Amino acid sequence: MQATKKSITQFLTAKKIAVAGASRNPKKFGNVVVKELRQRGFEIYPVNPYVDIINGEPCYHSIAALPVDVKHMIVVTPKAQTLSILEDALRKGIDNIWIQQMSDTPEALGLLTGKEINLITRQCILMWTEPVKGIHKFHRAFMRFFGLGPL
Repeated sequence: MQATKKSITQFLTAKKIAVAGASRNPKKFGNVVVKELRQRGFEIYPVNPYVDIINGEPCYHSIAALPVDVKHMIVVTPKAQTLSILEDALRKGIDNIWIQQMSDTPEALGLLTGKEINLITRQCILMWTEPVKGIHKFHRAFMRFFGLGPL
């Protein structure tokens, strides 16, 4: 399940993206992703069962509560929650899934094996969403220079 430039480009063509594991804590990656992707022009649908508002925007308590037309999702949950989030995503018909580094598990990846899903793993969303800045820009340049990025 190696990410490719094509799979990343396909994912990033979406304008509506759910973020499972969104956080109201500005120091957590689940908050940074929501904020950064909004700034880059995406319509973001944060998902967190314990939060009503994130950065002044409504938060969805479950994958099932998302609008029907949201078909792209980034998973930034703790590993223990990833499998159940993916099960909910499959039931909802979400067919473009980006599992952020450190959120994947063998069980979660096994669930998606053989499914017709655009799946991206082992990549950081902020390293591939333009404009890339800060440490993500350096990391992407490093990976490209050494041929370590998606083909």
